[in-house]
Amino acid sequence: MRLHRIITSLLETDMYKFSMGQAIYHQFPSYKTTWTFRCRNKDMKFTSEMIEEIKEQIKAYCELRFSEDELQYLDDIKWIKGSYIDFLRLWEPRYEDFDISTDADCGLSIETRGTWLNTSMYEIPTLAIVNEVFFRMAYNYDELIESFKERLDEKIGWLRSEKYCLSSFSEFGMRRRLSAEAQDLAVRALAEADLGKSRFVGTSNVYLAKKYNLTPVGTMAHEWIMCVGQGDHKHNPAYSNWYALRAWVEEYGVLNGTALTDAITTDCFLRDFQLTYSTLFSGVRHDSGDPIEWGEKMISHYKNLGIDPTTKTLLFSDSLNFEKADMIFRHFEGRAKVAFGIGTYIANDTCVTPLNIVMKTTLCNGQDVAKISDVDGKGMCKNPEYVKYLQRCIDWRMEHE
Repeated sequence: MRLHRIITSLLETDMYKFSMGQAIYHQFPSYKTTWTFRCRNKDMKFTSEMIEEIKEQIKAYCELRFSEDELQYLDDIKWIKGSYIDFLRLWEPRYEDFDISTDADCGLSIETRGTWLNTSMYEIPTLAIVNEVFFRMAYNYDELIESFKERLDEKIGWLRSEKYCLSSFSEFGMRRRLSAEAQDLAVRALAEADLGKSRFVGTSNVYLAKKYNLTPVGTMAHEWIMCVGQGDHKHNPAYSNWYALRAWVEEYGVLNGTALTDAITTDCFLRDFQLTYSTLFSGVRHDSGDPIEWGEKMISHYKNLGIDPTTKTLLFSDSLNFEKADMIFRHFEGRAKVAFGIGTYIANDTCVTPLNIVMKTTLCNGQDVAKISDVDGKGMCKNPEYVKYLQRCIDWRMEHE
């Protein structure tokens, strides 16, 4: 490796990887998935030197194992079960599950294949490695980190002066962070600062949550709904949310309950998010489409079910900055609990354009899977015909139920 080791702990991933991982372990241990990397920036190019460094960094990540101290930390989380801790004690990443090449427009192709238990865990560390390698090797990193610190100080000043009010917010930036150093700086600064009426409640990065005694934040991602709902050929994919919500409640009951709404459009989600699930889940997460329109739709849905929306949390996590979050909070203040998960704007705001990189599930049990969110451009499926089929299934359900 030309750089220092980027991922230093298996806790260095997003919290929802453990909440989904436990449910996968107990309910879907035989499922197999393929994940595909994509860089959405049209003008970015990875060099051969970067790709070699990425390979070496992923090999180093695959050498890591959970320590007993880390396992004890996870075991102290009330919804994590001892059987899953015992599994993690034996778990190890496999470099053999990775296929890394130059066969892509951006110069970097990554696919992972294997059990869902394994491949799900690779997504966040892989993206963090790719991001840090790129910015350390493509730019003058010292200039970037100084720019990052200046902007971070400015943001904290805005909250301290109450120029912006965010209610409760968490840091969600590991997958696209400038570096491990930058994310650590941001989380520590936000945890220690006077933020006026805003409240910094935690981070999705479990390693940093442990380090700074913060709440590790995260429940489910799109992969959960896509794989549970579409990975079984007997399922009608228009009911993906119903299958996913049912399995989640079976695992967690009333614990750990923030439902993601836009895997196959929020309108279709609401057909399944009826009284039982709306009552059991503590809130819902927005990740695409107009946030005000979405929030109004959710409040109306709760009211129509006879549920007081002020008892439920609307968690917003789609490409947020402080100005946008402030606007959303002021709109919904007093009408529901409002919270924010803010990623790139906190963890990779510098003088250069951040990467827009993703790794998405593209196959489950040998079958195509897809996301149809509330806005175009967020899906990633290798088979356009399957996306059309999924859309037809959704349309038929919406028209006939």
